[in-house]
Amino acid sequence: MSADKQTSWSYTEGLPFEDEVLLRARERSYELGVSPISTGVGAALTVLSAASKAQTVVEVGTGAGVSGVCLLRGLGPQSVLTTIDSDVDHLRAAREAYREAGVPGNRTRTISGRAAEVLPRLTDSAYDMVFIDADKPSFPLYVGQAVRLLKRGGLLVVNDALDHGKVSDPAVREATTNTMRKVGKAIRENESLVSSLLPTGDGLLLAVKTGS
Repeated sequence: MSADKQTSWSYTEGLPFEDEVLLRARERSYELGVSPISTGVGAALTVLSAASKAQTVVEVGTGAGVSGVCLLRGLGPQSVLTTIDSDVDHLRAAREAYREAGVPGNRTRTISGRAAEVLPRLTDSAYDMVFIDADKPSFPLYVGQAVRLLKRGGLLVVNDALDHGKVSDPAVREATTNTMRKVGKAIRENESLVSSLLPTGDGLLLAVKTGS
């Protein structure tokens, strides 16, 4: 990245304002050893969830609730966020963040379990948006499930799609980097999706389901 591009990236990442609710959620993330989404990704999630007018959202990888709060702040008052994480401490921290954000309990559904086992139990074509930010080795499975879950016109958002800038470097052959390359290729080649890759955060891959 050129110096000018690096400066612009740093500027956009530092531009969003985060209130005490998000700052405390970030603190709990670090205490739990979780890497929260960047401020730029958080702002993008709020805008995307608002623009999509989503009513039903699935989040794969709850963390300590930073991304969930950002999603919920863009969603309408009747929308419901279903979030999945295998760590009960993560879910407990997320519920605390939702409460602090003033989100009614009936607008969130926290599911404890492995996403690979939970996602297949969710209903086909029933969701307006799916956000994936979990264990990278399982991303291909999660993306496949997400496409099944989305309604026509639904939005898929994949975090860390550039794997800390390594996806674009052909010399890097690490397992997680190769996985993210395969995920990107699969989404681009899926005829039921239209997609775009944004440099926000560590890469935000967006896709809209236009086919069945």
